[in-house]
Amino acid sequence: MLAETICSAVSAAGLGIAAITAYRKRFLAATRIAAYSLVPLGLVMTGVVDWVSDLVFKPSTWVGVGVLGLSWVLFMTSRAVERRMGEGGRKAAKAGRREAAAVEPKASAPSLGQGRTGAQPVTRPKAEAAEDFSDIEAILKKHGI
Repeated sequence: MLAETICSAVSAAGLGIAAITAYRKRFLAATRIAAYSLVPLGLVMTGVVDWVSDLVFKPSTWVGVGVLGLSWVLFMTSRAVERRMGEGGRKAAKAGRREAAAVEPKASAPSLGQGRTGAQPVTRPKAEAAEDFSDIEAILKKHGI
């Protein structure tokens, strides 16, 4: 009952402020203020305020919240223990994926480029590498670094 009265008073005050704002020829702002001030009245009329006040002031609701919290704690504890012990489907699945990756064949020669095999490392000419660093040095000198 008190919550409904407070919400109605807030709505009435907001509509009064909206009327004063509209009187000052600020119609867009007045429309926004009126929209915001009607929200508490709408919440009272739909019963949301009763639901929230029941949620806040009923001890049985808080016991239910506590039970949900306990459930969450137990669930997270079981997950942590499962990870520590190493037993479970996740480790077996990871091991299976590792074995499958080890069995896969290497890429064929055409996908690696012409004239190279998977065993040969990629090498760049030393002159090209020196050019890259000279460009970087020039940029750093330009910025005074």
